[in-house]
Parts: sequence; structure tokens; C-alpha cells
Amino acid sequence: MKVSKSQRIAQLYDASVPDWPGEIDFYLRLAEPVQACDGSVLEIACGTGRVALRLAQQGLRVVGIDLSLEMLQVARRKSSERAHPHWIQADMRAFELSEQFELVIIPGHSFQFMLTPADQMACLSCLQRHLKPGGRLVIHLDHQDVGWLGELQRGKGGLFEPAGEVSDPHTGQQVRVSRAWWYQPATQTACAKTVWEEVDQNGRVSERWERGPVQLHCVFRHEMEHLLARVGLQSEAVYGDFLGNTLTDESSEMIWVARPGQDHEEANTTDPRR
Repeated sequence: MKVSKSQRIAQLYDASVPDWPGEIDFYLRLAEPVQACDGSVLEIACGTGRVALRLAQQGLRVVGIDLSLEMLQVARRKSSERAHPHWIQADMRAFELSEQFELVIIPGHSFQFMLTPADQMACLSCLQRHLKPGGRLVIHLDHQDVGWLGELQRGKGGLFEPAGEVSDPHTGQQVRVSRAWWYQPATQTACAKTVWEEVDQNGRVSERWERGPVQLHCVFRHEMEHLLARVGLQSEAVYGDFLGNTLTDESSEMIWVARPGQDHEEANTTDPRR
């Protein structure tokens, strides 16, 4: 059976995206009170279940949503022997589930697929509706390297550079990855095109496929703070890594932990639909 480009990318996702240092332990620590009260976790843009499955393996009830059917097909195959996670195909800007969650997470910079203020607000408002009073929202973002973004403006943009090699789990063949970036400062948009080349035993390229350009919004610290406030979420903490270190100029990651504001909690308490 011929495999489509999107299916092939989904199959290579787990080999291509490693955990960030301390990432899974960070989510597990936040999930401890969830498990203690027999609550549940919602993961947004769960992909192939890289994070959601690890949480479920610790006994947590997990729901994962993703827009990509191909990614979810991989996730379902990986969890076919388990009751959890429960996988749902949905748009992070507009979904309605029949429950609220003690913990909602958006790992892997996925919130940056929200390119406009309207998209960002729609997504955060949707997440807010699915948070229980006292629940927590975690958003993992790239901490923007303005020096690198400047280099993309000064001639480095559009140049393909090596981005590692992975082994295809189905064929065992090595796959070479290269990637080119562009930056559009007027909209704070970074664009990436990725090329995969499968290499045979003689070093010849036997297959080649591309993806992109994929667009990601470059979110800055105070922009995120304002977005959370606009939908009634209060920042509890912002970290520079999953080890709990303070965000600094040198941090490569930006991890937000937020809670519903008082007005939201009161609304959820009195709303008869909840």
C-alpha cells in the first residue's frame, strides 16, 4: 500500500522529536494532584501521543486532541492495548468536549501555530472553557532568539541546513533531514520548509519528500502575558526550561503555567451548564 507524504511524516515524528530535558517529569509533577483527585488531563496538539501516552502509562486519565488524522492514527496504533488516552480529531480553536479538566497542556511549541490575535484568542478562550476552577494550563513556547531572527533577515533566510538524521521505524532506512527558515517581522511569523531524503545502503537518495512552508508565530513574553489576561487567565509562573529555572535572556524555552482568574471560577461555579 502506497503511503502518503503526510502519513510518512507522521510515522517519522517520534524519531524526529525528542523530549526536552526534564519535560515529562515536569508534566507528571503538575499531574500529581490531578491523579490524587481522580481527575483528568487534556493535551492539545497531541500529535502521535509522545507526551499523552507517557502520562497515561502512569495511570492518569488523558484526552488528546489533534487536527491531523495521520498523527492520530499513529497514536491510536501505539495505544491500542490501553483504555487511555482517548484521542479526538479537533481544531484547538474550536472544540467542545463534555467535560472540564484539572490540567490542560500544549507541549512542543504548538500554540505557535496560532498566527493571528483572533486565532490565539479563540484557542485560549476554548481552553479556558475546558478548565475546571483551580485547574492549570501549561503552554510551552519557543523563547525567541532575536539574533537568529535577525540573521534570517540578513541573507540566511531560505538557506537549507542539515537538521539531523532519523531511522525509519518501518523500513530501517536512514532519512536525512534538512530545513530552511524565513522570517516575516511585520507579522512575527517564522516559516519553515523541511526536506526528507531516504538514503539507501550505498548512500544514494532513494526517495525525497517535502513539507511546508509551515508557519509559526513568534510569541514574545509580554505578548503572552496580555493574551492570558484578555481571556481571564492569570499567570502563575513562567520558566526558561522544564527544570524550573527562571526565564533569562539565554533561555531557549518559555513555559507558562496559568490558572483561571476569579471571575472565571465564579462563572463556572454558577453556570448551570457545568
